[in-house]
Amino acid sequence: MQKERAQWSSHISFIIATVGSAVGLGNIWRFPYIMGKNGGAVFLLTYLLLIAFICVIPLCCELAIGKKYKKDTVSAFYEINPKFKWFGWLCIITVLMIPCFYFVVGGWILNYIWIFLAHHIPPDFAQYFSSYSSEIIMPCVLTLLFLFMTAIFPYRGVNSGIEKANNIMMPLFALMLVLLAVFALTLPGAKNGLEFMFKPDFSQFNKSMILIALGQALFTLSIGMGAIITYGSYMKENTNIFKSAYTLIFFDTLIAVTAGVVIFPVVFSFGVEPTAGATLVFISLPQIFTKLPYPELFGVIFFVLLFFAAITSGISIMETAIASFIQNFHISRKKATVIVSIIIALICIPSTLSFGLLSGVKLFDKTIFDLLDFTTSNLLLPFNTLLICLISGWFINSFTREITENLILKNVFSILLKFIVPFILLLVLIYGLK
Repeated sequence: MQKERAQWSSHISFIIATVGSAVGLGNIWRFPYIMGKNGGAVFLLTYLLLIAFICVIPLCCELAIGKKYKKDTVSAFYEINPKFKWFGWLCIITVLMIPCFYFVVGGWILNYIWIFLAHHIPPDFAQYFSSYSSEIIMPCVLTLLFLFMTAIFPYRGVNSGIEKANNIMMPLFALMLVLLAVFALTLPGAKNGLEFMFKPDFSQFNKSMILIALGQALFTLSIGMGAIITYGSYMKENTNIFKSAYTLIFFDTLIAVTAGVVIFPVVFSFGVEPTAGATLVFISLPQIFTKLPYPELFGVIFFVLLFFAAITSGISIMETAIASFIQNFHISRKKATVIVSIIIALICIPSTLSFGLLSGVKLFDKTIFDLLDFTTSNLLLPFNTLLICLISGWFINSFTREITENLILKNVFSILLKFIVPFILLLVLIYGLK
């Protein structure tokens, strides 16, 4: 007899856990630097329109598939049609690849927490980051430590592990983010930072911005990897799909924008270019912290904030694979967690070493770390999301009934799901192949 599937203890716990899944390094690390490189406010406006009217479609699909079939990602697609089981496994492959570069960054975060806690602040963060990331032992140790810290929670189960972790970490995360935002707004250059974020310069707009913004939205909402399907499968029957999707979008976007309110006033106050790119968090901002009163305090708060963001997303990533291993291989949760952790660890090590010992190992002119990032973010996530929309729109009978009973909304949703969103996702995929 199959064990009854776990459920979230409350709707609030479901929202917190799903927000925890969506809110990650994509919001705090990736969103500000992509916004900085793509025109600031005009990019933000494009992003908001896309996430509210386009990305909500596949998000609703994943939630509805999880709620309807009450199964892991692989089994859910098998239930839709046995021929689609391979696609379920493609989502699992995707979700196993993401932590293999994501957890490397988690290891960097642990290291930065330590250097600020221990008052070991280097004089030059650019030189320090380059030197540290190219080391062999310590980056690998901290990457595996981050993996272990993440795996503890799905190992303990849905309610006693995942739910409790999110219920504690997400409120602390929100509190620290608000405190940092309040401080950032008191800095001399805060006004310039806010203008960059909220005063659109439409001359900066270009077509590629649409595709970049859409790709970022898919990444930040955890769409296309099966995580939302898995969390949706633990939903209670009376949960409203549309309301849940827009609640998730609201909080995810609010946190991303608040992260910008933290970062851009600081950047403009100290004359750092907002286009600094991915190095903004690990080189530019730490260097700025050294010029503030109590640099250790600000450094610890900021990187603990990043840690909470990274680990809550990491938990959902691992849970997606673990849930499928449990159901398809008929093994215990603890055994599945150990197997998934070993698989991730085996790929994480060469990915971590791609900044030093294995920096010369390249495919398509990309290091192991860059290849994993590019393949998942630019190819697999948009491709998987495209297939989720097509399968939901064309192969699940009366699927829109799972989303809404409103006739007008149902018709609009159906047109977007079957035609418009797949076309846009196809453009994202073609752009990602360039």
